[in-house]
Amino acid sequence: MSRLSIVTKDRAEETVEELYKDLERRIQASQPGLCPVDLAASFLNMCHAQSCGKCTPCRVGLGQLESLIHQVLDGDASETTLKLIETTAQSIYTTADCAIGSEAARMVLKGVRGFRDDYLEHIYHGRCLNVQNQPVPCVAQCPAHVDIPGYISLVHDGRYNDAVQLIRKDNPFPSVCGLICEHPCEVRCRRTMVDDPINIRGLKRFACDHEDHLPTFKKYDATNKKVAIIGGGPSGLSAAFYLSIMGHDVTVFEQRHRLGGMLRYGIPAYRLPREALDHEIDVLKTTGFKTKTDISIGKDISLAELDQNFDALYVSIGAHNDRKIGIEGEDANGVMSAVEMLREIGDEHMPDFTNQRICVIGGGNVAMDVARSSIRLGAKSVQIIYRRRQIDMTALPEEVEGAIADGCEIMELYAPGRIEKDADNNVTAFIAVPQIVGAIKWGRPTPVKAHQEEVRIPCDKVIVAIGQGIDSQSFGDFGIPIERGRLQAFDTSEVKNKAGIFAGGDCVTGPATVIRAIAAGKVAAANIDEYLGYEHEINSSVDIPRIRFDDHQPCGRVNMKERPASERIHDFKLMECGMSEEEALQESSRCLHCDHFGYGIFKGGREAKW
Repeated sequence: MSRLSIVTKDRAEETVEELYKDLERRIQASQPGLCPVDLAASFLNMCHAQSCGKCTPCRVGLGQLESLIHQVLDGDASETTLKLIETTAQSIYTTADCAIGSEAARMVLKGVRGFRDDYLEHIYHGRCLNVQNQPVPCVAQCPAHVDIPGYISLVHDGRYNDAVQLIRKDNPFPSVCGLICEHPCEVRCRRTMVDDPINIRGLKRFACDHEDHLPTFKKYDATNKKVAIIGGGPSGLSAAFYLSIMGHDVTVFEQRHRLGGMLRYGIPAYRLPREALDHEIDVLKTTGFKTKTDISIGKDISLAELDQNFDALYVSIGAHNDRKIGIEGEDANGVMSAVEMLREIGDEHMPDFTNQRICVIGGGNVAMDVARSSIRLGAKSVQIIYRRRQIDMTALPEEVEGAIADGCEIMELYAPGRIEKDADNNVTAFIAVPQIVGAIKWGRPTPVKAHQEEVRIPCDKVIVAIGQGIDSQSFGDFGIPIERGRLQAFDTSEVKNKAGIFAGGDCVTGPATVIRAIAAGKVAAANIDEYLGYEHEINSSVDIPRIRFDDHQPCGRVNMKERPASERIHDFKLMECGMSEEEALQESSRCLHCDHFGYGIFKGGREAKW
């Protein structure tokens, strides 16, 4: 008789593991707006089922917590119940034998403290606090609330012009976003419950690539109201577009020689070709707004003059200032900021990095952009120095993978130490300080200095990509409230105690995504229009195709392909390849039509206007 045998999974174990994966996908696809108290009860029930039952805190305590939370949901609780939930959870957290009990209790504690008002709403009014006004996950996750299921169905029908027209109702930069959007719409895509989220950005790009005529925009009658927009980036141009359609007389003031903001001066052409950007801006300008470039506010014209000569102002200056590391040797020749480098590239003044060794400091998308650009500018080697782990980088995973494929080396867990320079003040090396992973704060492990020797990295240039600042001084001098360098504005874009002045985009939020800047411009346009005494509506006359019922079969996601690294590293031509018609048809067929089924139709369907 054998003492040991090879353990193999039986059918039941394999099925349970598949169900675990199904559960993970369902959690990942949970739409915004779910009742957090009900969600906490469901998680707690699952955790209790995992308990071995050996220790009392886990076996009895988690059951008691479940009972107390259900009292809240059933309307049989009081504030005393809430205190008892917190006390019980704290006791379990500190006394449970293993992580199953302690982490379940910690989740409950986090919920009681994080959404306490939801508990109180159930206790006093017997209802959920959060009303699910936007039940379609992709639309809810898109900051601009683009009608994503609508244009996907139009793509599937081959109506590409209509698809782009529908997108422009909420986002005047469909082509730009089809190329570079970080696609937050895909995060909660309900298709994840079946297989993988839909490639929404890819389908947007496909529609724009196949738009075959220039759009025309129906404008409202002239209002004779004048609006000044300070900043010609995505937020300012979005506001200008919508306000012009509403009939207002709009003038955009831009500090740089050309419009586009960080789209032009922050994103390399291999991701966003300048022809595509220029075409998009030219389309927006057909609505009739005026532009004045090479105008610096506070130097060429004052805010007081603009305030006096215009009925409303929208400040959308972006975040274009560089940030210093604050280390020894930062004043050496060869140290430059990512903002400075990308600005030069945006003006088509290409730096010459031929046979040079480049060190890039940072781990965001901008760091990846300058690193990959350095390769294209002839660098012999590019090393990306990051003080955390690679997995903790804020850059999109595909950008990090792309940088590695292009030939960049990532040196994780190294913090900036100092910069060595020679007698002529030229960079000779970057000194990096080794780190180890520390305690988790704000969702990411904090790097801690390791007991190791510093590392000397010979290099010819150091590019600093640790974030951007905001040139807000002249606006603060005018009386616009400033906090930590950012302009302060309400969610409506209105500036406190400054009637007629609005602000939005990166200058308010700090450096963020293009789609968030566009959404801020849309919000500002609506509220400026209302401030001026109007209620113009932006709508689309596009008819949406009939709903299909053939979309539930599991099917692989179509991912975007890229030109081979050996080819693309030699130029700044567009790196990503678009979908084929066959791929777009298949990918668009995967949409589950959340705008129609379930909550979609129950809550009123799509928003046809705003």
